[in-house]
Amino acid sequence: MALAKKPVNGMKDILPEEMQIRDYVMNVIKETYRSFGFTPIETPCMENIGNLSSKQGGENEKLIFKVLKRGEKLKLETAQNEEDVVDFGMRYDLTVPLARFYSNNSNNLPSPFKALQMGNVWRADRPQRGRYRQFMQCDIDILGEPSNLAEIELILATTTTLGKLGFKNFQIRINERRILKAMAKYSGFSEDSYDTVFIILDKMDKIGLEGVAQELEKGGFEKSSIEKYLGLFRDMEGKEDVAEGVSYLAEKLGEFLDADTAKNLQEIGACVNDTKAADFDLVFDPTLVRGMSYYTGTIFEIAMPEFGGSCGGGGRYDKMIGKFTGNDVPACGFSIGFERIILLLLESGFQIPGQSEKIAYLVEKNYPEDKLTQVIALAQEERKAGKQILVARMNKNKKFQKEKLAAEGYTEFKEFFNK
Repeated sequence: MALAKKPVNGMKDILPEEMQIRDYVMNVIKETYRSFGFTPIETPCMENIGNLSSKQGGENEKLIFKVLKRGEKLKLETAQNEEDVVDFGMRYDLTVPLARFYSNNSNNLPSPFKALQMGNVWRADRPQRGRYRQFMQCDIDILGEPSNLAEIELILATTTTLGKLGFKNFQIRINERRILKAMAKYSGFSEDSYDTVFIILDKMDKIGLEGVAQELEKGGFEKSSIEKYLGLFRDMEGKEDVAEGVSYLAEKLGEFLDADTAKNLQEIGACVNDTKAADFDLVFDPTLVRGMSYYTGTIFEIAMPEFGGSCGGGGRYDKMIGKFTGNDVPACGFSIGFERIILLLLESGFQIPGQSEKIAYLVEKNYPEDKLTQVIALAQEERKAGKQILVARMNKNKKFQKEKLAAEGYTEFKEFFNK
């Protein structure tokens, strides 16, 4: 029986043309984030299953690739439940591993600590356009900074990076978990029902206000609370400016919304708009929820019209590190949807700017050894001058060979025959 040559469903082989773009994008991301003072780190691809299943990852905890115990630890014949056979899991994001990393190494790190992580994560998700079961994440996080300086720096670093990659007219949608809770409380929902309400609200962009109303009714909530709640969102239509939108809600919610929360979000909006280096709009979106239950304050998301959905996001998670150490540490992060960014660049025919000249030396198969040495010496000189030189034997179907090399960016071909 022949071995399977296709990759596992939801994962993919990366061909040279895409790999060149991925390398370029990763370099732009790293260089830009370093200019903002972020420091690269790396964490393992596996974590203890207890860390990944700590009710902080929202729906992603249902998508963990779990790893069986090994050797003598694996006792299938006496196993009663999952805990008896599973001890590790593949990380589904980079935030939980970062919190563990910081908890374990904080004595050796500066404060505040600005972390840069790039690495693969795994989710047993349903594959679709721009969504895979193995995919790259690019995260920046600031740990130990309680003020909104963290949010401002994260938004500016991320948007500056996207601008350098050629993206324009995108949006950063921003909201606050405490605003979400204040709106729910104002409307009469009980605190223990907030998570259910927010899960339904998160579907707003797909099912609209009426769809949200119907789902809340099915959930058994009072009609008076539903109407009061959705009335807030109707009144907010057209109030996307952060200053205007937050001011309106602060007045409407009154004592239900802490004044410092409103002021904090307005300060972020003003500073980002005054200092941004890319072409984007910062938009206040009171329907923005973000799925991770570990968020405690500001939340944000990248919306790109070309993709028709989120291309990254993040927020503040001040309570996560305390679950490892017993002492809470202020923390905030932003993640770029790397795979979706790559997809958009590929679909737009993106060309790497300033790429070194790529020349292919095609050498006839019976080319003598003494002459081959001369060809390689010439290639070495060209490489010293900064050019990319491929030395390869000439195929029988030379035209097809050149077409494939041209697809990889080779613009010049030099042929060497034994004459």
